[in-house]
Formats: sequence, C-alpha cells, structure tokens
Amino acid sequence: MAAIGVHFGYTCACVAIFKDGRADVIANDAGDRVTPSVVAYRETEQIVGIAAKQGRVRNATNTVVKVKQLLGRTSVDPEANAHKAESKCPVVSKGEKLYYEITAGEQTKLVTPDAVAKLVLEKMRETAQAALGSDVTDAVITVPFEFSQAQKTALREAAEAAGFNVLRLIHEPSAALLAYNIGQEFPSGKSHVLVYKLGGTSLSVTALQVNGGMFRVLDTLTDHSVGGESYTDALALHLAAEFKRSFKQDISNNARAMMKLTNGADHAKHSLSSLTSANCFVDSLHDGMDFDCNISRARFEQLCSSLLSKSIQPIKTLLETVGLSARDFSQVVLCGGSARIPRLQKMIQDLFPDVEQLCSTPPDEVIAMGAALEAGLLAGKDGPCPDDESVAVEVCSADILVKEQDESGAEVFNVLLPSGTPLPARRVHTLQGPGALASLCVELYHPDYHLPSNWWLPSLQIVLRDLEPKEENHDIDTVLTMKRDGSLHVSCVDQSSGRSEVVTIAAAS
Repeated sequence: MAAIGVHFGYTCACVAIFKDGRADVIANDAGDRVTPSVVAYRETEQIVGIAAKQGRVRNATNTVVKVKQLLGRTSVDPEANAHKAESKCPVVSKGEKLYYEITAGEQTKLVTPDAVAKLVLEKMRETAQAALGSDVTDAVITVPFEFSQAQKTALREAAEAAGFNVLRLIHEPSAALLAYNIGQEFPSGKSHVLVYKLGGTSLSVTALQVNGGMFRVLDTLTDHSVGGESYTDALALHLAAEFKRSFKQDISNNARAMMKLTNGADHAKHSLSSLTSANCFVDSLHDGMDFDCNISRARFEQLCSSLLSKSIQPIKTLLETVGLSARDFSQVVLCGGSARIPRLQKMIQDLFPDVEQLCSTPPDEVIAMGAALEAGLLAGKDGPCPDDESVAVEVCSADILVKEQDESGAEVFNVLLPSGTPLPARRVHTLQGPGALASLCVELYHPDYHLPSNWWLPSLQIVLRDLEPKEENHDIDTVLTMKRDGSLHVSCVDQSSGRSEVVTIAAAS
C-alpha cells in the first residue's frame, strides 16, 4: 500500500512517496524536487511554485510567501505582526482573524492563510499522485517542534481540505531521524543525536535521545533571525554594490530591481553548494542594462562569515543547556536547504570531529523522506514489519507548569510535564494551600516562546469550592494525564474532605 509524506516548510515544500518498501522524493511538473511555498493570484487562476516565485517581480502584492508564519495565529500574535510588516501582499485583520488582501482584476477579496496553505498542499498531493498513478491520499505531515496546538490544527485542516487523509502529524526532527533509520543501530542502550536544520527563514537545533528506537527530545533551540534567505540577501547586497561600481547606478532602494537581483542571487547561492564559482546574470536589471557577475565560493563565504558564525552559535548554546558535550553524540543529521553550504558543514564537523555527519540524503528532502517512511509504516500493509522499524512517538510539545507559593509567599512555577516527554504521560503532584481558605484555585500554565518576558500564559484554572477551614494546610492531590493525541485530563482532590474537580481538554488537532 502506498502512502505520502509531506514537508511543508516556510519557504519550500517537498513530497515523498512510500511504495514497494522504499521512500522516494517526487519531482514536480517543472522537474524540481522541492517546490517554493509561494502562491500567486491572478484574475482567473492561482499559480503555485516556481512560476509564482518568479512572477513575484511583477505581481508582488498578489503573491503570498511564507504563509506558514500565519497558520494558526491570531492578529495579536507577535510573529503574525512581524510577518504582516514584511509581507508585500497586504495582510488585514478582522477581529482576531488574519486575511491576505488579494486584488485580482477589478475584484478585491480576502483570503485566509488556511486557503493559501491548501493550494500548496494540493500541489503536493497532485505531484505525488501523478507519480503513483493512483488516487492515494494517506499522508503524514511534518510540523516544527515548537508549533502550538492551534498551528498544528490549522495545518491538519488545510491538508484535509487539500484532499489528504492525515494519518499523523510528526515533528520535523523525528522525521529526519526516521529518514536515516536511526534507532535500529542502537536496539539497547541510549545514544544522542543532534538534528541541525537551516531552512529558508529560521535555524533550529534539536538534541534527541535515542533509546531502543524511541526518540526523546531533550531540548530544541530555534533562531528566527537567521535562515537561508539571510545568505541570499547578503549576496544580493554584494551584487548590488558590484552593479553600482560598474554602472554608477544605485538600485538598493529600487524594490523591483532588488527582487530580480535576489532571484539571481538565490540561484547563484544554490550553485555554489556544488561548484567553486557561479555566474549571476539578470536581464534588464535597471534602465535596460543587463547585469552579469561571477562570484566565487570563497568570496561568498567571506561575505557570509558573520552569518556562518551566527549559524553555529546555537549548537554551542544547546550543548550547554542539555549538559552534553560533542563527544556524547553519535550522529549529526543535517536538514534544510541551506545546510548544503560546504563551509557550514565543515564548521559543524569541526565542532563534532569524531561524530558521523549524515547528509547523504539531500538536506532539503530528508524530512519529507522520513515522513513518507512513517506514512508507509502507518499505512501498514506494504512496509516493513513494525517490530523492525524505528517509530517516532508523540511527545509533549511544551512545558506544562503549575503555579505555587514558596515559604515566603512568592509565586513560583514548577514543571509538571516537561516538553519532550513521551506520550501518554501521567504526573501526580500535591499542592498545598492555606487551611483558612474555603476555596482554592489550581492554575496550570504553558510557555509562549515568542515572548521574551512574562512568558508563562494561563492554560487552565480549576477551582475547588466548599472546603472545610482547618488549622493545617489543605493538601490537594493533582493528577495530570496527557494522551497520545494531546488531550489533557486533570483531576484535583482535597485529601481531607474528598472534594474533587475533574477537567478534560480535548486535543486541538
């Protein structure tokens, strides 16, 4: 039985199929194995992929890029507002909902991020089905580890609207490990693997513990200030300076010319991953003048030296956070298109001199490959025996904390369920409250990783009423259970009176 794996990234999407016991990435109708996550709206049609990206020069206000940044977010979200500020396609708010304002012909319409994502995912489904020659819809979709439940729900719904039967959402680091069959090599005992992902708009580094085929995320660090586009922009600025030197014309403030130059810089950057030099030619860049420039890999690395250092620093920070050294890792897996940069690979290898670096599968395809392998496993009939397969388990995606008071009366937050905990999971905790009170409120919190301060946000409040006042403290037994689907069950019982409250929060996905 065939199945599909989809990696829907911020800048690009990739689809792989599982058939006859193996996974393969599928090229789209343009012959590319990776498709830009770009949608262009025209008067009578919508265009997805490379044609939409190239046509952005003339149709920027009706071309949507990085739609994943808005999926599942509201108008009050800082990340949504950052995307809104940089988007050439206008983003408007109605209440807390966000829409792209599209002007196609004489009509202006509002399009939801979900509808844009649906078009990209439809393109992935059509690409896979064209290769399979049949109407297969079973799929596994990957998500970043830091995705909230609302974002996962929005992505799942967009995939279902695109015609997929979503078997499971799995985290990108787990998919990367599955692509290399990591876990089978260590049937007993623990090992550690680092997953390094440098995508178009962000960098994420994840440390995982592998134990008998089970993956546990120890910690992950994401930096949205550096990505593949940062390298492209650095090269584009250099090319603009070269154009100014040659033609005495400054195009740095000409949005259309810079967009054309950025497209050329992007092609040159990709070429420099496999060649020692690349040519950037832009037809009629400014005032009818063509631009032709050769750039060497050494020059590119020099231009991006600060970005390369910035791309390495999160690894060092993560190792300090998890309390591990480079010697504690057995493998490093590279993901994301910009992880192809040879100098970056060398710098990572220098940090892990005796560790196997896995990049034989193209980094921009590896996550989709892992998703397809998981899809084949879940589809069940055509894949390997589950007993012989390394399976990624669902884990808690964010810390769940309880607010308490210490002996001095100050508020403290204690972690009940750490992020990365394999599900299902159960935690029992005893809370204490002043005996004079007739009611007590148990408050659970979760972190918002997008806020630098005041980042504990209320997740759940449970009030125990009609308690009998007494001299000693009330002891409240709190039992927290999270199932594999992400649903949360919380029960609170007063030890002395037996008063109890039970709350169940269904999984958003």
